[in-house]
Amino acid sequence: MFVREVEVKNQVGLHARPATFFIQKANEYKSSIWVEKEERRVNAKSLLGILSLGIVGGTPIRIIADGSDEQLAVDGLTKLIESGFEE
Repeated sequence: MFVREVEVKNQVGLHARPATFFIQKANEYKSSIWVEKEERRVNAKSLLGILSLGIVGGTPIRIIADGSDEQLAVDGLTKLIESGFEE
């Protein structure tokens, strides 16, 4: 299991469009991946799950991956978030 905390950089957070990019990236990996905000954990490959967290800009989240490419998955998703989804 590999875990990293990252702060969501873009102002609007993970609303529909950035959440879709995030899920598409998460689906590139074989590992099981979750996003955790405070005490809630959701599947990183689920649009409804991600949207239900209500993640706005400046929110710290944890990306958790478990599987054969767990570190690659966390690194890739962290880069995407840190880029601000290229907005």
